[in-house]
Amino acid sequence: MKRREFITLLGGAAAWPLAAQAQQSTKLPTIGFFGPSTPSAMSQWVPAFVQRLRELGWIEGRTVAFEYRFAEGRSERLAEIAAEFVRLKVDIIVTYATPPVVAARQATATIPIVSAVMGDPVGTGLVASLARPGGNVTGLSTLTPDLAGKRLELLREIVPGIRRLAFLANVSNPITALERSHVQAAAGVLGLEVVALEIRRSEDIAPVLETLKGRAHALYVAGDPLILTNRVRINTWSLVAQLPAIFNSREYVEAAGLMSYGVNWTNLFRRSAEYVDKILRGAKPADIPVEQPTKFDFVINLSTAKALGLSIPESFLARADEVIE
Repeated sequence: MKRREFITLLGGAAAWPLAAQAQQSTKLPTIGFFGPSTPSAMSQWVPAFVQRLRELGWIEGRTVAFEYRFAEGRSERLAEIAAEFVRLKVDIIVTYATPPVVAARQATATIPIVSAVMGDPVGTGLVASLARPGGNVTGLSTLTPDLAGKRLELLREIVPGIRRLAFLANVSNPITALERSHVQAAAGVLGLEVVALEIRRSEDIAPVLETLKGRAHALYVAGDPLILTNRVRINTWSLVAQLPAIFNSREYVEAAGLMSYGVNWTNLFRRSAEYVDKILRGAKPADIPVEQPTKFDFVINLSTAKALGLSIPESFLARADEVIE
């Protein structure tokens, strides 16, 4: 499925559950696709996942059925969607990020759960170990907290006078505390003071950001479905406030964020389809090792840099995997 085709379907997203229910009557194995953010935020990831499944022989409506649900960044929807998938008796739950995996794991200990992206699955108790998960959860880990130091180094290169760093995070995400500790440790090495900004709901974003005015020289945004859903609002504010920001994936930079350093999420979703394939063919999630990425992308938005009044050296741009103009 091409990205444009997927976006065309967004307008009819409400009809997806009905279509999927019709497919279920054929007794096809059913995948419960659990999107914690919005269809538009995942408009590259879902088609990549579906396309890889097709390559492996799993064709929607013919050899496999789908139930799509999207929480749209609302944490209270996570448990509801997980419980609904249990009631529907889906064969596999596919999602990304720690909060929906936690919600799914609390809802079922038997339905396999594949996550395209997890922050620290061992530290959060989702798996016993990366090599042998031991339960019904497996997938890929992003190593996000470990990349904090690299992100701060990139920020300091183009904002050399930085002394105070704002850290924006959804504190209801279990991985946030670990990422914050890594950010503070890296900031300490670089001699930076960290100003923590905590949110739990979309409604918290605007007032929290308003408290930041004049208190920081740059912004570090912790990856999270709620924050991804509100990426345009955050980027608009940072541009108005003339505050350079760094993120964990290119999706923020495509939406006018300054720059990102992290894993390629589209590739992770393609890889997660291979996990699903193994499970549909009889493998147990307890025995499928959690993988960690080895390649990380550095993406910068040159138009945003210019709007922020930043002078970006050619040598800096040359290191980028992608420059968005």
